[in-house]
This record gives sequence, structure tokens and C-alpha cells, in this order.
Amino acid sequence: MSEPHVTLDPRGLDPVQHKLRGPLEDQLTSALRAATERVRADYAGEPVEQVCQRLLDETRSGLHPDIAAGFNPDMDEFCRVAVAIVRGTVV
Repeated sequence: MSEPHVTLDPRGLDPVQHKLRGPLEDQLTSALRAATERVRADYAGEPVEQVCQRLLDETRSGLHPDIAAGFNPDMDEFCRVAVAIVRGTVV
């Protein structure tokens, strides 16, 4: 699996979010990658669902509280990253 990346759907963004889309994607991606590294390093056989939730919690903890509160990722995508962590295939 390649490194995780967050892409925001422009159809769901308000005008301010649309204007800041690039920097928001960069910040979200950075938080997701840092969370992925922490979760991967601490992985000890937990089920995918638990890894997925921890990945979300860790990602949100790496964001400004206002951004974290509005961050509603595609959980299918987050779970794909969690599966890669469980399988040991995440970069």
C-alpha cells in the first residue's frame, strides 16, 4: 500500500473550505500519516475495527480542535489503511 493521503471532495466544501482545500488536504494527510506510523508501531494484534477507530482518534488528535471537529473521513478508506496495518503492508 502506498502512503495514505486525504483528498477532500470539492462538492461537499463550503466556499472557505474550497479556497483552503490544498492546505487542508496537506494538514489532514500529515496527521493521517503520523497517526498511521504511531498505530503501526504500537500494533499488537488488535482487530481491524479497533485499529480503524484508533487511526481515526490518533488522526484527530494531531489536528487543531476546530479542524478535528469537522473532519468526517470516508471510514471505508480509513479501514483500508487499518487493514494494511494489520496485514503489515502499510508503508
